[in-house]
Formats: sequence, C-alpha cells, structure tokens
Amino acid sequence: MSVSAITHLSVRYRLRHLVSAGLLLGLSGCGLFGHGKDEPKPKLASAETMYNNGIDALRTRRYTLAAAEFEVLQQNYPYSGYIANAQLMEGYAYYLKGKYPEAVQQLNRFIGLHPTSADASYAYYLRALCFYEQIADVQRDQQGTVEAMDALEEVITRFPQSKYARDAQLKIDLCRDHLAGKEMLVGRYYQRERNYEAAINRYQRVVQDFQTTNHVPEALERMVEVYLDLGLTDQARKSGIVLGFNYPGSKWYRFAYSDLKRYKLLTNKFPMPGQVVNASQQKTAVAPPPTSTGIGPAPAALTQAPAKPMDIKAAPVQPVKAQPVAPQQPAATAH
Repeated sequence: MSVSAITHLSVRYRLRHLVSAGLLLGLSGCGLFGHGKDEPKPKLASAETMYNNGIDALRTRRYTLAAAEFEVLQQNYPYSGYIANAQLMEGYAYYLKGKYPEAVQQLNRFIGLHPTSADASYAYYLRALCFYEQIADVQRDQQGTVEAMDALEEVITRFPQSKYARDAQLKIDLCRDHLAGKEMLVGRYYQRERNYEAAINRYQRVVQDFQTTNHVPEALERMVEVYLDLGLTDQARKSGIVLGFNYPGSKWYRFAYSDLKRYKLLTNKFPMPGQVVNASQQKTAVAPPPTSTGIGPAPAALTQAPAKPMDIKAAPVQPVKAQPVAPQQPAATAH
C-alpha cells in the first residue's frame, strides 16, 4: 500500500472519531448549557417568601425545586419560625420525588430537633412509608422489609392513638405476608433440590411465625409432601389434620387430602375438602404483598398553607410542648 493511501485512511479514521466526539459533546452540552429540563434554582428572598415558594412548588409537583427552597430557607434563616415546617416539607418533597434515603435523612433531622412537635407522629409515619416504598420483590433480599416493619411498629408504639397507627398496622400485616412469601420461595427451592430438612424449617417458620398470612395453607400442604417423601407418615398425617381443620375449603387441603388418600393415611379426623365451615372458622383473606401504590398523605402544613404569602405570625408552626411518650406495648402474639 502506498504512503498516500495510508495517509488517506489515517485522515478518514481521525475524521470519523472527531465527528463522533463532536456528537457526544453536543449531546452533553444540552445539559451543560441549560438546554435540558433542569429545575430552576431558588432565589434568596425572605423566609416567608421562600417558604411559600416551596409550598407552591409542591402543589405544582416541582419537587426538586420545593426541596431546594426549603433547604435554602433553613441555611439562611436558622431561627425563623418556618424552620420546623420547612424541614418537614423538605422530607415530604423528597418522598414525593422518590428520593427515599434523602427523605429519611431529612425526617430524622426533624424528629431529632422537634421530638415533641405536634407533627412528630406524621414525621415518624412518613419515615416509615419511605422504608415501606422500598420493599423489594420476594426474589431479593428482604432486609428492607424488616426495616419497614420496625419503622411502622415505632409509629404504633409511640403514637397508638394517632390516625396513622391503624394504617401502620395494616402495612405491618402486609410486610409479614411479604416475609412469609420469601420463606415459601426459599422452602420450595430447597424442596426441589431435595434438601428436605431445610425446606421443612422454612415451612415451619411460616406456620409458627406468620400464622395470620395467606401462605400458611400452602406451607402445611408442602410439609405433607415433604414428610411423605421422607416416609414420615405420622408427621404427614398431623400436618394434614391441622390443614384440614383450619382451611378445609382451601385448594391446598384438596392437594394434601389427595396425597394422603393415595398413601392410605386418611382417618375420620379428616374433613371432606370443600365442606361448609362455621363462620367462626372462616379465615379473613389477607391482602397481597405490599407494593408501591398510592401516595402518603400531605403534611397538615401543606393543606393549611394559604395561596398567597402569609405573615410570619400566621405561619403554621406548632409550638414545642412537653408531651409524654406512650409506654411501649408488648407485641401481640398470633393465635
């Protein structure tokens, strides 16, 4: 190949890379020079104006701007009467934006500085929602579910009479159902791998520790399967009797009944599958595992804030009052 041909190829190669680099620079320049959709930066103004600008940004779903307004307010007016509400509102803005770690950090700041505030119950509840919204699928690690349960239980322990306690209890039940689902997933895996001891341990934990969840009937039926595979007929029969007594209308009892019949292990203690049960024996259906649906309620200050800028004396800030913390109640045991 001639020197001129080599030079020509070299020039074409460099031109191609220069064009590619130019395109990349042009694309990145959209963000660098303000042609993207970046939120406007807050302008320093009075505490009253900045607070109301943040409220307006929340109402128009500009959550990044709202958080920035409240943060700048706190930095520049640390002794303002708006500080407590600004801290709470910033946490709420991060929550709505889906920035849950930032929301938790901000809410922890509020709780640490204003533990006896009238809004403390809401702050604890919103923090618990941040953990709850991060619950992972049962295929993944469930440490987040445990953290959510702990945070929700703290709401109930500290504020048992608050309007947030009932919803916190409902979400705890969903978390328990989620954890039971994880145990069942692992138990089924061990059963397929013929690691029967590990499978039984998982199923027994569901029956013993998550008795109010809708995974118990399947756990009992799986125990019947494993015990039959191991030749432990007495244990299989006992598991089947418990299943039939508590869940006679469940499909899982039909499966277990069929297996026990095939092994000639049925006795008169086994009810017929699908028979009518008394109202006292009927089980209340448990809701499906928790999902990130719905949005937590807004802080009271957001719903109370006026449309126009308010006078500093009218700021919706509750005075700090000494409020006794309710003593911790012992956890209820399932029956």
